[in-house]
Amino acid sequence: MSAPLEARTARPIEGGASFSMANRLERLAWGIVWTLGARWQPRPLFAGWRRFLLRAFGAQIADGCNVAPSVRVWLPRNLAMERASSMGPGVDCYNMAPIRIGAATIVSQRAFLCAGNHDPRDPDFQLITAPIVIGASAWIAAEAFIGPGVTIGRGAVVAARGCVSRDVAEWAIVAGNPAKQVGTREIAGAGSAVPLP
Repeated sequence: MSAPLEARTARPIEGGASFSMANRLERLAWGIVWTLGARWQPRPLFAGWRRFLLRAFGAQIADGCNVAPSVRVWLPRNLAMERASSMGPGVDCYNMAPIRIGAATIVSQRAFLCAGNHDPRDPDFQLITAPIVIGASAWIAAEAFIGPGVTIGRGAVVAARGCVSRDVAEWAIVAGNPAKQVGTREIAGAGSAVPLP
């Protein structure tokens, strides 16, 4: 993981860089490869090829994962996806710190996984990064926002356009801005929250 540069010396607030030259060149190369090699593809096709490209740049992508061509991954080596997980059209995976997506988890269209923030109390606006972990069998619905340092528990649901800045318990359903628990996920006929198959 590349740590952000010290804002006091790099001066990003005045147009300086937040990350090293090596990091920026790696992301430039990745952006060119993804744009030319994947972004133009029809969504249902070439999922294996997109997994290959992500792996070539250091991502840990299990077989059976599906990453839509319009997904934006900031730095592939900071991404891990377990089996049968997916990121839908327009997802922004802003993984300045590691992001891990559990097995059979769905990240729906235009969701924003944001692993970085600035310190508003710092006069130099220091960039701070923190990992995001999304448990297995979870669902991040359309246009939801997941902030840095957040863990989404196994089987949890973040409703469409929910804004999550704190951890979400296993099997919880959260909604709103800021997101609050509005229910518990249950399997039809089971009567209580139970692991999905």
